[in-house]
Amino acid sequence: MLDNSIWPAKDYSRVPFRLYHDQEVYDLERERIWRGPLWSFLGLEAEVPKIGDFRTSFIGDIPVVYNRGDDGKVYGFVNRCAHRGSTVRREAYGNAADHTCIYHRWCYDKKGGLIGVPFRRGVKGQGGLDPAFDQAQHGLETIRIESWHGILFATFSDKVEPLEQYLGGPMSNMLARIMARPVKVLGYQRQRIKGNWKLYCENTRDQYHGSLLHQFHMKFGITRVTQKGGAWMDTRHRHSISYTREDTDAQDSAQAIAAYADQKVAESDFQLKDQGILGYKQEFDDGVSLAICSIFPNGTFQQIRNSMAARQVRPRGMDEFELYWTIFGYEGDDEELEMHRLLQTNMIGPAGFISMEDGEAVEIAHRATMLEGEACSIIEMGGGGKIPDEITFKVSDVPLRGFWSYYAELMGIEPEGGIR
Repeated sequence: MLDNSIWPAKDYSRVPFRLYHDQEVYDLERERIWRGPLWSFLGLEAEVPKIGDFRTSFIGDIPVVYNRGDDGKVYGFVNRCAHRGSTVRREAYGNAADHTCIYHRWCYDKKGGLIGVPFRRGVKGQGGLDPAFDQAQHGLETIRIESWHGILFATFSDKVEPLEQYLGGPMSNMLARIMARPVKVLGYQRQRIKGNWKLYCENTRDQYHGSLLHQFHMKFGITRVTQKGGAWMDTRHRHSISYTREDTDAQDSAQAIAAYADQKVAESDFQLKDQGILGYKQEFDDGVSLAICSIFPNGTFQQIRNSMAARQVRPRGMDEFELYWTIFGYEGDDEELEMHRLLQTNMIGPAGFISMEDGEAVEIAHRATMLEGEACSIIEMGGGGKIPDEITFKVSDVPLRGFWSYYAELMGIEPEGGIR
């Protein structure tokens, strides 16, 4: 039985491996997280610019559709026919006046309302539905959608706090910064990772693995622990922004490399014949060249130099998830900058110079912990105890503890006297 006795430490510096591998845990997540009182990242308004434009997506493992309604607003619903449960929209995207299930042709409008049932009155007076059948009561399950600077968030709950309040000051400000100009979607990438979805949420909050796991990061100075950086969190510590200010260790690059001597990660002949991917045009006036914005439970927005992308985590059971990348630039980009963004896309995704190691790291951690139900991880880098709102250094696990603190609250398993 899952209860609050599962935690070996009240400050979430010990995380039981059972939480990645227990079917009871996964089933409870579906109820209390994906259908719970919070906002999940869904997509971008720029993906459905015209009336009738639709896209399929997921909230957790629940398939959904979002589309632009006749009034210009974005509406969403569960992608599952009210009749026999078939998938209504099988395409990834498109434009349509309505949505018809292929199985028995039940038809729904852009808000998910049922507007047509073939043979409703039967044939020649035989069969069909009862005359008392009320179409208005049998539409698709709807979701509530709100936009923050063009980023769409969705919820099943009528008890969720206002979206801006949920995001908190640091995250709402950073997302407004990234989305300050109209965006242009440049493409998509998808990958399947054989690991628990929460391992990836930890990965995006882990500030210092990038300069150890990712040779590309350290070798070319994209992020090192010797550079100025840290993390900003909301007051509930559910979201985290890991940031770096590039070249802030340039005056002492020898010392920066020496910091990795014990790990020997700098001992490599790895070079680039074409240095173009490393170019950086400063677009923001705060000096932040790398920002990884981790939004509980399923979203990440990135700025890695001039590479901009959103990532959505889509669980596929407790042992696998899909990572869905939406790569974007800005409408005002000239051709040279747009091509540069696309070039830097080679750093991310399943075969990216940086991101390919993340999937592998998640998988090896998942496999190695599968049979260790009583063991736990140790996340004490940066200290234990009370979780701060801001960290001004990069060698820290503190944002991970923030994730688990909010997770425990939602799941109803906060330890007695738990430290937030």
